[in-house]
Amino acid sequence: MKIRPLRFLSLFTLSLLYAVPSSLFAQEVPSYLRDRGPGIQTSIFGTCVTRGELLVSPFVEYYADHNFEYKPAELGYGLEQDFRGKYRATEGLLFLGYGVTDRLAIEVEAAVIKATLTKSPKDPSPMPAKLSQSGQGDMQMQLDYLLSKESATRPAVFSYFEVDFPSNRRKLLIGSTGYELIAGAGLTRGFRWGTVTGRASFSHGDGKTEFGEWAFEYLKRVSSRWRVYAGVEGTQDELELNLQAQWHINDRVYVRLNNGFGLTSKTVDLAPDLGIVFSLGGR
Repeated sequence: MKIRPLRFLSLFTLSLLYAVPSSLFAQEVPSYLRDRGPGIQTSIFGTCVTRGELLVSPFVEYYADHNFEYKPAELGYGLEQDFRGKYRATEGLLFLGYGVTDRLAIEVEAAVIKATLTKSPKDPSPMPAKLSQSGQGDMQMQLDYLLSKESATRPAVFSYFEVDFPSNRRKLLIGSTGYELIAGAGLTRGFRWGTVTGRASFSHGDGKTEFGEWAFEYLKRVSSRWRVYAGVEGTQDELELNLQAQWHINDRVYVRLNNGFGLTSKTVDLAPDLGIVFSLGGR
């Protein structure tokens, strides 16, 4: 299976650059919404969706890790022991988000992926020296609900519920064997110097419930065309720094360039991704 998401993304971006006129930030919004605009917070960093608006975002992501932790038994090779190998993967994804009401939005995300794991020299299991798999990646659905809208004196309060579906049960390097349920909530507040967000969640999968992902995020509109983002995300033993630049071609199209940096040994070292976001309807 050949994955060429970058070629598709390049052609799609170029066509939009010539086809869509620019009328960026034509709407007046309160000062506390200046960085992100109105709407419901989505799982795409610094991106909101309004009632009746459809967001379409194809993007491609690359993963590189020199000390990827794996257990041969979890990949179908019997040995219940942790090792560290070299991991590389390229993933093409498509995100759809729709504002159902002023407070409720729905998201769907699907992926294809090609991944390679180079076996640790200390691993005596029958796993191949280089394990490569490709096919369908993660598929997830999320509901976003705005509990309380932001005002000049109080932050926005939002919640979300995510379902990750099983996929590729026979390709355990890229697949997942069961469902994972995630429920979370957070606060967002806009200031003159930028917009800050904090969120946290609980997850349920493999018969256990535990504290899930948490994050602290910062978003700043630095000009009519550019926004910058910085965020720290973590789970129990993983910590990642994300830095992103957004180029807003107009009020309906923007390009985003993001890079994730692993801050702990169990986090992927580098995870750059490039995507484009299209807004249809709404506003």
